[in-house]
Amino acid sequence: MDVYKILAVNPGSTSTKVAYFENEKCMFNEDVFHDSTILREFPSINDQLDYRMEVVNAFLKDHDIDLEDIDAVVGRGGSCASVKGGVYRISEKLIQDTRNAVGGLYHSSMLGVQMADRLKNNKAQLFMVDPTVVDELQDIARVTGVKGIYRKSACHALNHKAVVRRFAKKTGRKYEEMNLISAHIDGGITIMAHDHGRMIDGNDGGGGEGPFTPTRMGSMAITDFERYFSGLKPEEVWSMTSVTGGFSSHFNTSNSDKIHQKVEEGDPYTTLVWKAMVYQCAKSIGSMAVVLKGKVDAILLTGGLMRFQDIEDQIQDSCGWIAPIYTYAGEYEMEAMASGALRVLRGEEEACTYTGEPVFNGFHFE
Repeated sequence: MDVYKILAVNPGSTSTKVAYFENEKCMFNEDVFHDSTILREFPSINDQLDYRMEVVNAFLKDHDIDLEDIDAVVGRGGSCASVKGGVYRISEKLIQDTRNAVGGLYHSSMLGVQMADRLKNNKAQLFMVDPTVVDELQDIARVTGVKGIYRKSACHALNHKAVVRRFAKKTGRKYEEMNLISAHIDGGITIMAHDHGRMIDGNDGGGGEGPFTPTRMGSMAITDFERYFSGLKPEEVWSMTSVTGGFSSHFNTSNSDKIHQKVEEGDPYTTLVWKAMVYQCAKSIGSMAVVLKGKVDAILLTGGLMRFQDIEDQIQDSCGWIAPIYTYAGEYEMEAMASGALRVLRGEEEACTYTGEPVFNGFHFE
C-alpha cells in the first residue's frame, strides 16, 4: 500500500496547530499557544502570517521533515465565499478570496490556505477541508430584522463534523439519521444544531455572535455596543470581537490555564466571569434544542476548554434534561484534515473546485 505523507496546518484564534501524517497515522503534532497580548500587536490577521509560519518551520526542523517529500498540504480554511462541505483544491482564486475575506468572516482560519501555499513543493497537492464557512443553514435561520442582511454560517465546521461522525460511528448509527447538538468550546465557541446530517442553525462565532470566549466579546445589546465603541476605529472594534474581548478584556490575558487556576483558588470575580461564559454556552445549547423541536439524540461537547471538568459539570446541570451529554475533549480537526486529503489521494473522493460563488446569495421572490 502506498504511504502518503501529509502536512496539516491549523491556525486558530489562540493557537497554531501543525501535524505530520503518514496515511492515517499521526507521526508528530504540535499545538503552540498564542496569547492575545501578542496577537493584538498585529494590525490585521493577515499580518500574522509570517509569525504563524515560524511555528510551522520550527516544526519541520525539529522533526527533520523534508518538505520535498510531502504529498499533500492541508490548510484550515475560512473567510472565503461560503461552500458546501467537502475537500477543496487550493487555487489562486481561493487564496485571494480568503486573504480579502470576501465571505465577511474575519478569523485566523483565513491564514490556513495562505500557509499551505507557502509550503507547496514540486509534487504536493494543496487542500482545504470543511472550512469555517460551510453553509447548511435552513432558510428560516437566515432572516434578520433588517431587509437584505442575512445570518450566515461561520463555525468550527471541521471539528463539528468530525465529532458528530465519530459519535455516530461509536453508536453504530448514521449521522444522517440523528438530531444532535455539538458545542465547540475553546478560544472560539460555536454551538450547532444538526438535523439528519445538516448543520441547520448555530451562532456565527466568527462574526461575534453567541457566548463570549477567551478572546471574543460575544453578543451584546446594540445600544451597549454603540455606547462602548463610539469613536473607535473599525480595526479597534474588530479587535474586541476577535482578539481582545472576553477573558482578554476582563483579565488582560486569554490564557485559560492561568485564569482557571484563579478559579480553583476561589477568586470571586474570576469565578463569576468563568461561570458566566459557561452559562452562555448552556443557553445557546438550549436554543439549539428549540431549533430541533426538543428531538435531540445527544449533546456533544468538544474543544480545548473541555479539559476543565467544571465546564462539563455546569452544562450537565443546566442541559442534562435535554439529552444525554458526551464529552470529546480537545478537537479532531487535524485528523479530519488529513483524512480528507487521504481520501482524494487514494481516489476515494473527488476534490471540489472553489468557484467563489457563495452557497446563499439572498432571497429572490417574484
